[in-house]
Amino acid sequence: GEQRPQPRVGVVVDEPLEVVVERVQPGGGQVPGPAAEAPDLDGRADCVLVDAPCTGSGTWRRNPDAKWRMRPNALSTRVADQATVLDRAARLVRPGGRITYITCSVLPEENDEAVASFLARHKGFGALAAADGFRDAPFDPLPWSTPAGGLQLTPLRSGTDGFYARLLVRR
Repeated sequence: GEQRPQPRVGVVVDEPLEVVVERVQPGGGQVPGPAAEAPDLDGRADCVLVDAPCTGSGTWRRNPDAKWRMRPNALSTRVADQATVLDRAARLVRPGGRITYITCSVLPEENDEAVASFLARHKGFGALAAADGFRDAPFDPLPWSTPAGGLQLTPLRSGTDGFYARLLVRR
């Protein structure tokens, strides 16, 4: 069968570094295996970075052949993977904590729509608009904000590969 990349969930917790290091892979800052294997972190993370598995559509300007190699069910598979990894991340975040959701995609299904689906499943979370969530960034996020509030970089609008980011906050 097709080998699927493992979603990555980075975790930041408010405890001594040596305690965290015992649970993460050397040099990776990642929870080994699925977050379900780290139940001692449930509800304790200040910030969880989700580098979501995606179609990679944001890299198509550099790798135009990639769009022709994409399988017909790749988008639906990735959307399901994104939902799984976001649901795992939600368990880890403490009240007041955040999930930073990022993709290298320009497709709405993997970005704003994935966030909307997550928020529908997790009523205890809200999403910050890009202008609020990224106000301390070394650039003005407003020109790259989507109508739904995500941060979307594209070759046309920002001169970069396609990337998406959204901050989700547990109430």
